[in-house]
Amino acid sequence: MELQQLLIVDDEKNNRALLTELFKNQYKIYLAKHGHMALELARKYKPDVILLDVLMPELDGYETLKALKEQEETRHIPVIFITALDRHTDEEKGLLLGAVDYISKPFMPAIVRARVTNHMQIMRQRRLLESHARVDALTELPNRRYLEERLQASYPEVEEISLAIMDVDRFKQYNDHYGHAAGDRVLQQVAKVLGGSLLRETDFIARYGGEEFVAILPHTDRPGALLIADGLRRAVEALGIEHDDSTSGVVTISIGGITVKPVAGRLPGATLEQADAQLYRSKQAGRNRVTWG
Repeated sequence: MELQQLLIVDDEKNNRALLTELFKNQYKIYLAKHGHMALELARKYKPDVILLDVLMPELDGYETLKALKEQEETRHIPVIFITALDRHTDEEKGLLLGAVDYISKPFMPAIVRARVTNHMQIMRQRRLLESHARVDALTELPNRRYLEERLQASYPEVEEISLAIMDVDRFKQYNDHYGHAAGDRVLQQVAKVLGGSLLRETDFIARYGGEEFVAILPHTDRPGALLIADGLRRAVEALGIEHDDSTSGVVTISIGGITVKPVAGRLPGATLEQADAQLYRSKQAGRNRVTWG
């Protein structure tokens, strides 16, 4: 299991060393000497928990927490204040600003460890739930919801993007002939080979629904996208899964795609509709082929 990450923010070197010693065998630790450095590290690494001192020069802990809460990428990271300020009004202020806990110095190491551990467990469970909400249970590929989020995020960031919609040919007939359990196994095998065939980190594939899959290929022109798409088609055919109702005798996929240069005001959904129209053309032309717009 990958180590969770803890960001320790304190302007005192001895405090950073003490807290590092306390957690070095449990978590991956990042250290910040001041609030500005904390914000930079939080944006870069997205730690699971932040231990934050209040009394720091330039940007104090309260101001740092406010800045964290103002940014979507860091606003949900649990922040625990650990500070020499021990008045009830100080604790109230920290909690009202959004801190999940407040520990006064001098602190008991066992108490700090227990409180950090509790919030780490909560964060682990939360991220696990979030990941499950984005993963298709049958194929273990990203699901439609995650696909739409990814497309929405990547669409305005690239000069050129290609989309491919893939559909397992005559899948209803396969289910009718071999049974739904066999159909599920086919989808799992197809998903595995499709996911394994996209080698670039920027490429993304998801289950769109039923027997349909969608690939997002950023920074990919039409000739490059055609090569990738036909490679996916051939990879599925090469599985050699028997399909009596298929023209080729094995399970195949049809692919429709589109390459566009994103422009302001044009929604990603429109591009998906264009790719789907190309998929329809592949089906009409005899299946097991790629048609590109």
